[in-house]
Amino acid sequence: MTVLERKEQPRPNAPKAKTTEQAEHAIAAAMRVFRLEAEAISALADELDSDFSNTIDLLHKVHGRIIVTGMGKSGHIACKIAATLASTGSPAQYVHPAEASHGDLGMITSEDAVVALSKSGETAELRDLLEYSRRFSIPLIAITSRLDSTLGEMADTVLQLPNVPEGCPMGLAPTTSTAASLAIGDAIAVALLERKGFSTNDFRVLHPGGKLGSNLLRVSDLMHSGDALPIISPTAAMSKTILEMTAKSFGCVGIVDDGQLIGIVTDGDLRRHIEDDLRDFTAQDIMTAAPRTIRPQALAAEALAVMNEESITNLFVVDETTGAPVGVLHVHDCLRAGVV
Repeated sequence: MTVLERKEQPRPNAPKAKTTEQAEHAIAAAMRVFRLEAEAISALADELDSDFSNTIDLLHKVHGRIIVTGMGKSGHIACKIAATLASTGSPAQYVHPAEASHGDLGMITSEDAVVALSKSGETAELRDLLEYSRRFSIPLIAITSRLDSTLGEMADTVLQLPNVPEGCPMGLAPTTSTAASLAIGDAIAVALLERKGFSTNDFRVLHPGGKLGSNLLRVSDLMHSGDALPIISPTAAMSKTILEMTAKSFGCVGIVDDGQLIGIVTDGDLRRHIEDDLRDFTAQDIMTAAPRTIRPQALAAEALAVMNEESITNLFVVDETTGAPVGVLHVHDCLRAGVV
């Protein structure tokens, strides 16, 4: 067999071309699932009542953790709900119901609350955990489709799943019900977040890694302050001004009068006066007055945007109340921190 002949041989695992009928069937299946899940979430919004507000009241009073549990697909959703709660200021953890029967009940204390997920409300593996919550008066919230189920009747409050068919043609694979459960979990997390006054700074503290953490960094987190701040008086000779710029290595120096930043001298200002005898000037003579500044609590991303917009590499950080310079931020500080 020649090289050309080998190339013309079909790959054994190459996908076969789809027929128009197969493509239409796949799109129809996807649309059915999307519409059913959207219908379920819409029904949740339409049927929202005091059970939800009671749930938020109950969870807001918890001094320990919110224990989220469920078996199978409900367990996967429970894991995500626990993670969302924990990342938005409501300490939470997932406890596997089967493992709970073999010692993990010790993870649950009387200071906690339990959120249990089960579409049928009759999941056998939940039995021991539910009985434990009743024995020790641990608040129990149910996410289930049946109010008259074992779970529904044992719970302190029930968030009922809507009566919408599952997305699969057999109506068996958890799809619509898990989407609705996930939406309920998100709603609980956001409602608790707002009740607690959870701020972007709180969010940053809990998300120090990745883009979430870097994009929520404040200018005060990255700025140089104290002895590193390059500042000088308006009447300072240019020789002293240049020495201050060189010593602090920012390529600029702030001009401060009566404690307030009134101007800035940059490398660009020096180049613009290259033909003059700088020994005859003071810092005030060649400074750029009223420079662009930033407040300490501004997001670092905002500072980077200002520097890009103004085509500058430094921003002085100024106290909004006093007008005093409290720091300086270099574009490289933002880039090293991953701010984009």
